[in-house]
Amino acid sequence: MGSAAPDFHYVAMDFGGHGLSSHYSPGVPYYHQNFVSEVRRVAAGGIVGGMFSCIFPEMVDELILLDSSPFAMDINEMENLLTYKRRAIEHMLQVEATQKPPRVVGPQEILQGFLKNNSHVGEECAQLLLQRGTTPVATGLVLNRDRRIAWPEHSFDFVSRELFQRSVQQLRARVLLVKAAQGYNDVRRENDANREPLLFMLHVLRSVLKERFQFVEVPGNHYVHMNAPHHVAGIISSFLQSKRRGPVPQ
Repeated sequence: MGSAAPDFHYVAMDFGGHGLSSHYSPGVPYYHQNFVSEVRRVAAGGIVGGMFSCIFPEMVDELILLDSSPFAMDINEMENLLTYKRRAIEHMLQVEATQKPPRVVGPQEILQGFLKNNSHVGEECAQLLLQRGTTPVATGLVLNRDRRIAWPEHSFDFVSRELFQRSVQQLRARVLLVKAAQGYNDVRRENDANREPLLFMLHVLRSVLKERFQFVEVPGNHYVHMNAPHHVAGIISSFLQSKRRGPVPQ
């Protein structure tokens, strides 16, 4: 990622059902809390990193959020959370009941399909993602991602405003939030024009963390770290190399 900070070891991991990692067994749903457990077992993306930092605050010194939030916050529809859980289970069972052999696709066809479904991603970025997102076979490529991972509300562990604030109070880490100007404001894309969740999140992070919180807005979309890494590399390097401002609360 551009000129990465020296003397740091970077780990990029594939969560279960993603990339080169194994799929969960039938009947086991994908929830972000499960991904937190995977991070705890391996090493430290986004909401999962935020959840991990709040659940295991003593293990995290710095938390970097790229166009993300420490938690998936739902400020309008908390009464629907049980409905989301039901939909997630029903979706999982439906996909499992209709599992078909993986479709083999040619490299160009799979690349063009990926770009069509992910219009914010550049071709170079798409090729990088597909390196881990596909497995070569004799006649082409097979997508690795588990089909049970579909809509965000099927895997996110949504929290209320109150729980979000209480969770942030557990943080001991310094936090850098890099927000893409054309990035996401809400987990549910249909609500993306609503900036209230973002403004509330920034208010809580600033009021709780004070000098331990840094916010930077950069040009680009949600995938700016891949489409234009030079926009974020220097910011992240400076953050990691900067001296800690005051003691970390115990």
